Amino acid sequence: MRAAYGVETVRTAERELMARLPEGALMQRAAAGLAVVCAGLLGRVYGSRVVLLVGSGDNGGDALYAGARLARRGAGVSAVLLDAGRVHAGGLAALRAAGGRVAGDALGVLARADLVVDGITGIGGRGGLRDAAVPLARAARDSGAVVVAVDLPSGVEADSGEVRGECVRADATVTFGTYKPGLLIDPAREYVGAVRLVELGLDLGTAEADVEALQHADVAALLPVPGAESDKYRRGVVGVVAGSG
Repeated sequence: MRAAYGVETVRTAERELMARLPEGALMQRAAAGLAVVCAGLLGRVYGSRVVLLVGSGDNGGDALYAGARLARRGAGVSAVLLDAGRVHAGGLAALRAAGGRVAGDALGVLARADLVVDGITGIGGRGGLRDAAVPLARAARDSGAVVVAVDLPSGVEADSGEVRGECVRADATVTFGTYKPGLLIDPAREYVGAVRLVELGLDLGTAEADVEALQHADVAALLPVPGAESDKYRRGVVGVVAGSG
């Protein structure tokens, strides 16, 4: 069973955890998990070309720190900054120290990328991509590179699963701490690709999940187990609830 929690529940749990950890430790946990997934998707990290699409929020910081880890393993990492004045300073410094760079020709580096990390917006994003991000999302999609979203594809809404305009279409989404509703329900579910959960140690306590999604094992556990004398009338009935589309 995958249980998904809304933005406010997740943020409350994150604040409580950050209060108990050294400054920046939670972001480093997220970035480490993100880098591991990216490395697995690349297969060969050394010599690969990675492009980070970096927004002004914490997702941009996650992308930069993950990019620094990949750069230290020999990847050529370029960061496209959507708002250079509000970029995560520590993440950018870490990337540069590891040998990464800020891209001067965003569309050029995207056309040559092996993997693109979408760190444009986070779980608080509303209303689709802003105009400046639209050509970058399209270029990432058209490049043939593997696109990895940080926490949630930019342009989809975490709580409702709505897509209001242009959106990043990811091959994989690395989400942190817990699943968010938009990762499990349509139409956003069509944009997230394979979902990988990175545990952060969040304590969700008695919070009620907003969405629960059955997995293969859950469905299998619900099916009657046939015995030696079972026939088709003893093995349950399948019901289908469907719309007209």
